[in-house]
Amino acid sequence: MKPPYEITSKILRFVTQISEKIGEINANLLDKPSPTLRKQNRIKTIHNSLKIEGNTLTEEQITAILENKRVIGPERDIKEVINTIEVYNNIKNFKYHNEKDFLKAHKTIMNGLIENPGKYRKQSVGIVKGTKVEHIAPPHENVPNLMNDLFTYLKDKNELSLIKSCVFHYEMEFIHPFLDGNGRMGRLWQTLILKAEYPVFEYIPLETLISKSQKEYYEALSESDNKGKSTIFIEYMLEIINNSLEHILKFGNRKLNQTDRINYFKELDNKEFTRKDYMNIFKEISTATASRDLIKGIELEIFVKIGEKNKTKYSLK
Repeated sequence: MKPPYEITSKILRFVTQISEKIGEINANLLDKPSPTLRKQNRIKTIHNSLKIEGNTLTEEQITAILENKRVIGPERDIKEVINTIEVYNNIKNFKYHNEKDFLKAHKTIMNGLIENPGKYRKQSVGIVKGTKVEHIAPPHENVPNLMNDLFTYLKDKNELSLIKSCVFHYEMEFIHPFLDGNGRMGRLWQTLILKAEYPVFEYIPLETLISKSQKEYYEALSESDNKGKSTIFIEYMLEIINNSLEHILKFGNRKLNQTDRINYFKELDNKEFTRKDYMNIFKEISTATASRDLIKGIELEIFVKIGEKNKTKYSLK
């Protein structure tokens, strides 16, 4: 059964704006940031996702952990970071529509933090904010069926990925299938759903903007609970996505250097190509620059030259 929500004019406006921005990002070759920027974005994602959950470690400490350096801090906070780094490092191995992958990701992200990670809860839970019970989750015996229905919904190819990702995030939070780790799983899985259609989302730290608007995040969840449908939360999350893409377009424009171009082309995974194919990707460069790039790629053992003169082709090593 399809989860309840309405398509509002606000949702339609954001979907249009997001689609336009993704097109512009792809056209400007901003969909695959440099390795340095990619690392920075991953650190921001981990920091802000865990910060929402009360983790006290700084971006500098997370960077140190990522580089296998010793960090002094609360043992649980360090463990949370180590687990989250591992799950994001393996994000390409998870299929968003596979419930077993969902449980496997939870097992990784909550390993050593709760009993029985990667398994649905076997007891009732309520979410308390201050002294007030904000939300009483469905009975634990209903959780497997509810999650099965939600993953069936994810396989609906008629549903837009942008909408689907928001609906899943909200519905999963509502079901609250785990004793702990629901928030970080909701944000991780939304990224996974978006990434499947739009690869750029692997490198966009949506959590940064969610962290900055934490009050609005929880209000959108609460209002959607009260109305019995995810419309308000969809509007909130689409605005977050739209603002994240806007940030890339404002601050991500850069003149690609030789290393950027070679690494970008490598990511495209073209098995065999010509110099002309290379120039079709980087339309602003000259024939001489393309030749220098390809020679450098060979020196770096990224490209392999095949043939000579006008029959020359290249392949990835």
